[in-house]
Amino acid sequence: MARAQGARAQMALAFETTYGTSPAGGFTKMPFASTTLGAEQPLLNSELLGYGRDPLAPIKDAVTADGDVVVPLDAEAFGFWLKAAFGAPTTTGAEAPYTHEFQSGSWTLPSMSIETGMPEVPRYAMYSGCVLDQITWQMQRSGLLTATARLVAQGETVGTTTSVGTPAALELKRFGHFNGSITRNGTALGNVVSTEITYANNLDRIETIRSDGRIDGADTSIAALTGRIEVRFADQTLVTQAINGEACEMEFAYVLPSGESFSFTVHAVYLPRPRIEISGPQGVQATFDWQAARDSVVGRMCTATLVNDVETY
Repeated sequence: MARAQGARAQMALAFETTYGTSPAGGFTKMPFASTTLGAEQPLLNSELLGYGRDPLAPIKDAVTADGDVVVPLDAEAFGFWLKAAFGAPTTTGAEAPYTHEFQSGSWTLPSMSIETGMPEVPRYAMYSGCVLDQITWQMQRSGLLTATARLVAQGETVGTTTSVGTPAALELKRFGHFNGSITRNGTALGNVVSTEITYANNLDRIETIRSDGRIDGADTSIAALTGRIEVRFADQTLVTQAINGEACEMEFAYVLPSGESFSFTVHAVYLPRPRIEISGPQGVQATFDWQAARDSVVGRMCTATLVNDVETY
């Protein structure tokens, strides 16, 4: 009897035309490092008395389907997660390379069907009605560059055969921390030790009464873009901005030698006044837990731009 192994696990994704209805085709094979996406249904203990010390049978509660997917920041597949986070992009270019611009502020987000497969068992789980709630990643000096996408799904359907056929494959071109750069108001920001970026759609689950225990949908609320930047304390630029309550534009970008690039521009970043601690003889570091807001000139909070060979998302 074969035992399931993560090394043989598969994931395929397709955007839905109707929320909660998996499309018949159009799936794409997605690279991923790990996933907790799944459905669970807890049991409720019986509260009834008068039947002795041994409890009565438990009752099934509502079904919850959600989880995280850890994915690489790459030149092609990452565009699917950006579309899930911001909506369809504006694509320019008559031929490759194409420029895909994703903008924040959309009231409607596309839903996805995602299948995870373990062929040894076999077990193929289709998660329909997946909407992206949050995406986050870190920039640092070394290590593997990955992002974590948090999803809210409507439900899970499990089968012994795949429902996606032969999914389309993309060329994997990963960005690395070595390819990253950070600018502030168009000028390179130095002395940065690490930074974290989190974009959240703050989904509101529509938990209506249904016979199948699933949710009716996941509606968008006020978005949030926050992060943390840790710097070696070398000048007063960021501290002065924080004290004055001013905003700056920050861009987090990656460029591959082959020409593919990804840039994430936050148009209005506000910094809190940090505590500057001297903890020993080593260098002094300062941490800013920043927040972003809508920029009145640009008309949005952030813009993600992906340049690659994919014609459309």
